Amino acid sequence: MEDLEKLVISRRLRVPIGSVPTGSGQAPQQWGQVAARQLDVALLSVGFTCSAPLLERLSELRGETVIDLGVRILAAVRTLVGDHVEHNAYFLDFPKNVPDTLEFWAALLREAMLDPAAVERLRRSSRPSALNLLALPGYGRYQHTYADLLAAHAELIPLAGDRVTVLDLGGSLESETRELYLSLAGSTVPLPAEDLTALRILAASCAAEPDTIPVRENRAVINEARLAGGRPLLVDTVTDVLRLACAASGGDVTLAAPTRFRSFRRAERRALLQALDAVASPAKLGDVPSHREQWKRLGERLHPHEYPQFPHAAHVFEAARGARRVSSLGSRVEAALAQGRTGTAVDLLQNTPGALLRRLDHLLRTGTAATAPASVLEPVLEPVLEAAEKAAASASGRVLLSLREHLTNRLIPAPGRVFVNRNGRAWATDDQRPPLAGDIVTRAAAILDKEIIRRLPAPGRLIVDPEMLDVALPLSAKAVTPGLGMLPRGSLTRVDGELLRFFIYWRQAERRTDYDLSALMLDAAYGAPEHISWTNYGNDFAQYSGDLTQAPDGASEFINIRLAQATKPIIIPQVNIFAGEAFDEAAEAFFGYLTRDADQQGLPFEPRTVRMKSDLRGAGRVALPLAFLRGDDGGWRVKWLHLYLKGHPGFNQVEGNRVTTALLVRSIVERDHLRVRHLVDLLRAKPQTGDHTTYIGLHAPADPPPGARVYTPATLHQLIPG
Repeated sequence: MEDLEKLVISRRLRVPIGSVPTGSGQAPQQWGQVAARQLDVALLSVGFTCSAPLLERLSELRGETVIDLGVRILAAVRTLVGDHVEHNAYFLDFPKNVPDTLEFWAALLREAMLDPAAVERLRRSSRPSALNLLALPGYGRYQHTYADLLAAHAELIPLAGDRVTVLDLGGSLESETRELYLSLAGSTVPLPAEDLTALRILAASCAAEPDTIPVRENRAVINEARLAGGRPLLVDTVTDVLRLACAASGGDVTLAAPTRFRSFRRAERRALLQALDAVASPAKLGDVPSHREQWKRLGERLHPHEYPQFPHAAHVFEAARGARRVSSLGSRVEAALAQGRTGTAVDLLQNTPGALLRRLDHLLRTGTAATAPASVLEPVLEPVLEAAEKAAASASGRVLLSLREHLTNRLIPAPGRVFVNRNGRAWATDDQRPPLAGDIVTRAAAILDKEIIRRLPAPGRLIVDPEMLDVALPLSAKAVTPGLGMLPRGSLTRVDGELLRFFIYWRQAERRTDYDLSALMLDAAYGAPEHISWTNYGNDFAQYSGDLTQAPDGASEFINIRLAQATKPIIIPQVNIFAGEAFDEAAEAFFGYLTRDADQQGLPFEPRTVRMKSDLRGAGRVALPLAFLRGDDGGWRVKWLHLYLKGHPGFNQVEGNRVTTALLVRSIVERDHLRVRHLVDLLRAKPQTGDHTTYIGLHAPADPPPGARVYTPATLHQLIPG
């Protein structure tokens, strides 16, 4: 129950209280009021506060109940902001008194040379022709305790600009978990791994049935609970069954990584084969070759030969072994396009509207050059546009919006094409596609906008927070790890404060692990690179907190930047894995940033000044969470990246990937992402019917009118039409 309560608090910023009994008698009620006020003060110290209804409800409870609940609330929000661990710094006075890099190394070397035992250890760890500076005594390890750090820094000076996140009053735990479950299950965009894990927990405890489950991975997680409970399965493709088998085996429902299937009980084998038999039509067998090896391994566990009553299911495994010849739709379409037979490709895609729209750019470029005169284009491309219009009526809203964003960016030459996989791994290449004619792009965009407007709900009275307009639409959330203040890739938000500070924390699980926080700084043309890292401790406007090379008990690193004095308009924080465990192998790893005014004191990490914090994960060895950009007005904004570079197996440094980083960031920064602004314009184009209110903002309003539809970053996916 505590896990469900923590999920609700961290994901929805609501405290589920429901029918918790109130205090009885004057003394218990007064005790409850005192305990509620004490809890609110404790929450303020980490940047949270109770809403008025929540504080009033807490005041009605018995004092011991408030204390027990308060302990759990504080634990949840402290984890959310990163305050559940001690953030020590290598340099005790950071950001003050950070030594010059060369002076620091010289001092360490001088100290080592005075100790014969240290000299011998250094000799053994170094090569004959090189000195291993990282093996110098005292390097990479804390030289003081966290208590020493506390004593060396003055208390934080609270200011009005410090972050205060409001916790709202929730209903019962049952109703809150049900609402969260339906929100995640009905999401029209793919969820990150953390949300899929949350969905699995919720599906096992909620009896509610979502109206629709648009995303296949979500369906697999819910089918896992249905399989365990002996309920009918929700499948309409053979791949749905494969995903379910992966989910039930604790594997990857995205099918990106192979799963080691467990032994299934006879009832489970029968249920899986029965579901597979119902959907394994000849047309759908074309999906099997895409995951041929996984199908073979699953067949070894399901024993389809023992169930002759399911002959169509057996055909799936025959196709996987190559005993039954099948060709995928994709291969036939590719063959037609390679031969310039656009009409054939369109005919093949007629029954798969999503696939047709995903290939629309290719279809428009096939046969006749799309930049030809309109008189030549019209008879050739008219059938393609007509097919696109028919497909738009059936494709998912996420596909429509993704294509709309793509078409917007086809009108302007891009510095490069960026490809990002489901884990956030990114790479860039030159854009060698021929351009599309402006009138063709305009027509296709109009088709999409018309269909999106039709599907959007009537807004009624529409209220939009201007700060929300530059938030990118969450067309895929897979690479966006849930956390505090998280926004989709491509979002732009203001940076308030005179000091900007990045921080990372990691704790190794089994072997020595060294993460390095760095910052790459570029000019307006994405050139003239400078960096702050363990090889360069500072410049005129930035300081590094010091390098830590292992973290058995946890380690933190910081970079402090005085924005008004920054000489470069582009600042890109990155986290490099120098040695040891990957981000998703470490016991814990997270990144964030905080801002404060120049006259604020305080520790290197102060939770009430944290603006963003999320876990680090992903298959890459270099993380690029954000880019900070100075505008023409001198103000700073942050662009959300959520990218990972492959990097090297070890010894990653900012100096070694600055060219790749610059190209990736430039491609993301200069890309015109589809933002909330576009969806708001489409909502305003609809008739303003209904007497309800639709509110879109970074934070929920304090007292929304009854029946209001509230969309914040945490629930923005609900505004994406199905």
